[in-house]
Amino acid sequence: MDSATPDTGPKPLEADILVCLEEAIARALHGEFQPRTFIDDFSTALQPVVPHDRLGIAYLGDNRRTFSVFATHGAPAFLPETDRHTTDLQRARRFPVADSPLAEVFDGNVLCASDLLTDPRFVRHREQLQTAGLRSVIVVPLLLGSRVIGALTAMSRVADAYGPGGVNRMRTAGRRIGPLIEAIVQVYRERRRQHRTGLLEGITQMLGTSLDLRQILEPVGDAVRVVMEFDAMGVVLFKPGGREYEFFGAVGEPPPPGLDRIPLPEFSPAVPLAAGRIVFFEEASKQLDLALAGDRALLTNGLESCLWIPLHFGDEVRGALFFGKHEPRWYDGVDVEVATAVASRMVLGIQHQRLAEEQRRLAALERRAKTLEQSLNSARRELHDRYGFEQMIGRSPLLREALTRAAQVARTETTALITGESGTGKELVAHAIHYASPRADGPFVAVNCAALPDTLLESELFGHERGAFTGADRQKPGRFELAAHGTLFLDEVGELSASVQVKLLRVLQEREFQRLGGTATLKADVRLIAATNRDLTADMAAGRFRTDLFYRLSVFNVHLPPLRERGDDVLLLAEAFIRTLAPRMAKTDVTLSRDACELLRRHRWPGNIRELQNAIERGLITCEGSLVTAAHLAISLPAQDAAPPREPEPARQGIESIALRELERNAIIDALQRTHGNKGRAARLLGLTRFQLYSRLKRYDIDVSAE
Repeated sequence: MDSATPDTGPKPLEADILVCLEEAIARALHGEFQPRTFIDDFSTALQPVVPHDRLGIAYLGDNRRTFSVFATHGAPAFLPETDRHTTDLQRARRFPVADSPLAEVFDGNVLCASDLLTDPRFVRHREQLQTAGLRSVIVVPLLLGSRVIGALTAMSRVADAYGPGGVNRMRTAGRRIGPLIEAIVQVYRERRRQHRTGLLEGITQMLGTSLDLRQILEPVGDAVRVVMEFDAMGVVLFKPGGREYEFFGAVGEPPPPGLDRIPLPEFSPAVPLAAGRIVFFEEASKQLDLALAGDRALLTNGLESCLWIPLHFGDEVRGALFFGKHEPRWYDGVDVEVATAVASRMVLGIQHQRLAEEQRRLAALERRAKTLEQSLNSARRELHDRYGFEQMIGRSPLLREALTRAAQVARTETTALITGESGTGKELVAHAIHYASPRADGPFVAVNCAALPDTLLESELFGHERGAFTGADRQKPGRFELAAHGTLFLDEVGELSASVQVKLLRVLQEREFQRLGGTATLKADVRLIAATNRDLTADMAAGRFRTDLFYRLSVFNVHLPPLRERGDDVLLLAEAFIRTLAPRMAKTDVTLSRDACELLRRHRWPGNIRELQNAIERGLITCEGSLVTAAHLAISLPAQDAAPPREPEPARQGIESIALRELERNAIIDALQRTHGNKGRAARLLGLTRFQLYSRLKRYDIDVSAE
């Protein structure tokens, strides 16, 4: 029938006509669906009851904002022309509902126009309709039960061609073919999904070619493009805290410049993505929030169709996979399913890469650990050599007795209290006890109790939690934690306030403590050594030091004698300081004059060893040659100890003086005894070269075998 005739009366949709409609659908479903064949057969079946010159079926999208063309028959009209129909395996072209006269039909209404050339609803399509010669139209909803799934359109070249009878017959046809149309769409949607899912195997194989996804992201993107069309694809990974992210990689158009510097909360998709929801924009220019800096940046690349898929790593969302197209309304439900499958493969690739990176990192750490272990063993040997009891210089019986007691307590876990005047070497003895103890491999942590106010000292010893006091912006471990499995040395313990004394007593009694501002109880796995230059017995009597704490600290006492009570140790120490300090000042073969030695013996040394070291350093700075005199030392004797000044002897006389020769000979014999006759070690101990030591052995007629 070339031209539809006016609707002149009721023509029921007979059963045989319905059979013809269903046969048309059945033929279309045999093999591959052909929209043109289907609509031609359907038009033939419908023509007797609803005369028409054009017939079309539109299918409403899942989002109900777009529609696609299922099939058309006849001349072009307001239903868009396209070669990509609803049932295409690639993807159907979709059109906005809001821009089409079909909008009211998709809302469930019937559209009937007696004259298309004068109806204001078709002004935009008037020229196209006039060219086609179409004058009247009737459009009814395609129904699946009570739900509108599309629209059935019949058009005629005759004005006022459709009356109430035609409307009823079209309604009936819309109700009868609606379920069949839906069945066809779902069958082909599933075929399309399976077809595209099958192509994902190429992506899986591509991911298996390398453990570094960044290196192969471009070919992976090409494989994805076969399954999922895009102008831009990108992978972003969220950083802990929810404000920052990193670009893992991009394929196609690059992201807008500076996008990675915008905080994550400035992107409207961030919140739903973090909650594990897919974000899908059909027209980004209308859906993005221009009040957000991130959304404004996204608009600069002109992508309208935007799809974000959350990347699930276990139970957490740690990133997103992005697809974008410049054309609006590009992606549909099948695209979302395919993109989700691609995202799961991306997660697998990222996890494999992280595993490989972790393995490389662990291998590097293992290599570094071995290097550090070697360095640690070397450093430990050096520390033992440096802080060992055998390195303590002095022959005084008082010093030897103190060092013997220190060596005895070193082998135990017992708390020790080292007493003595300031500068007598209490910290050196504490070091020696540590490195001779079972905890030698652990840390040695020292705290000067007099150097900090109470509040800071408490935090320093026990640590603090974040927010414990003003300025505590992070958790900090205390010295008791840092010294775990090692030794904690509390210097100047007599300066502790009463409140800190109480807390220290609890640690010694219970072997546990709490950080400042915290509630968790921590174990104190440390060996404690304390030191003081105060008379704690007097402080206890005056109520300045707790008696119970004193007895906890002084389980084993080591008292170091002052330098004035150690006799000629002062000369041994002076020579040792010269050997250490002179090379730093580019001076060699420096010796002490007779008056300098006499001055060192007579001085009371209130500052003890520290004062002696300062005096030797001053002498080395001020002496011009290789002889340090009493004047160079710049030491003032008390009036009762002062003696008439003596003229310094020439350098050669000082070297050959009997006192100094005897002192040097004894020092060499002592070094050989301590090193069991090893000349190399003895030379290092004395600060000499092997040649210098051999010269002195010959000069002083020292028999090494006898020593």
